[in-house]
Amino acid sequence: MVADTVQLKDKASITGRILTEKSDNIAVDIGYTVLVIPRSQIVTIVRNDNPAPASKNRRGTKPAATASAELAELKSGLYSAPTKSPPIRTVLELVSQIGEAVVQVRTPSGLGSGFFLNEDGFLITNFHVIEGETQISVEVYHQKDGQLDRKTYKQIHIIALNKFADLALLKVEDKEAPYFKSVPLGCADALSVGERVFAIGSPLGLERTVTEGILSTKTREVGGVLYLQTTAQINPGNSGGPLFNLSGEVIGVTNMKVSAGEGLGFAIPVESVRFFLDHRDAFAYSNENPSTPYRYLEPPSHIRHSMMEE
Repeated sequence: MVADTVQLKDKASITGRILTEKSDNIAVDIGYTVLVIPRSQIVTIVRNDNPAPASKNRRGTKPAATASAELAELKSGLYSAPTKSPPIRTVLELVSQIGEAVVQVRTPSGLGSGFFLNEDGFLITNFHVIEGETQISVEVYHQKDGQLDRKTYKQIHIIALNKFADLALLKVEDKEAPYFKSVPLGCADALSVGERVFAIGSPLGLERTVTEGILSTKTREVGGVLYLQTTAQINPGNSGGPLFNLSGEVIGVTNMKVSAGEGLGFAIPVESVRFFLDHRDAFAYSNENPSTPYRYLEPPSHIRHSMMEE
């Protein structure tokens, strides 16, 4: 069988057998694995030397990839990670390109930040931002005709929670919600101490605030957990927002600072975020049982009997 060729942007291409075609992506068998390619990355599809233009989805053309010129491999259908690191760019260039993917997460008792993992509305924030809350809203700044259009979404579903990793997975479920801009996950392990990083968030409610600094250390132990330490300014309201490298990839989730000093911010390494997402079923949240994902077992029989006798 003659292989099909998928021509991608920036002159890249994938050769293999197309297994399925959907309105928003196609699946290509390349021999040792199957790649799911977003339509927004496709220029043309060549079938046995017969080119065919990539089609549009039901909502029109999807937003272009926001942080990578390389093919992004979809992980578990939830988040993307570039197969090759994109080129380094300036913070100015990156902010205008990926800023729309960073959101403000509001609850009746406070606010924090977050960022979209994919265009379907799945986003990450900190557990402590939404802890004990049932009314959650997400504010997004859509770019439209060169202007920012502020939109609040109130139909937010809690998908998974990990209290000990301070991570929460949410989903925007408003019926009229568009496709959202998203950012890819990078690799904190690949960074070197001293490399430039930057954060985007809503410190003290000042949305879309950008702070830049360096990676101070990758192994700062706090309470038995390792964090990334950065000189990028982190303040209340930044919690749950992304910490980026200069390729526009998320390398951490900001969640705390040392209040008695300056330039002492901390972020959860992206490797912990990936683990949480890859095992999200173990942390699944149920509105009918707020105790989930915790599982409580019956006590041993002899303890149960003694409790009943008392």
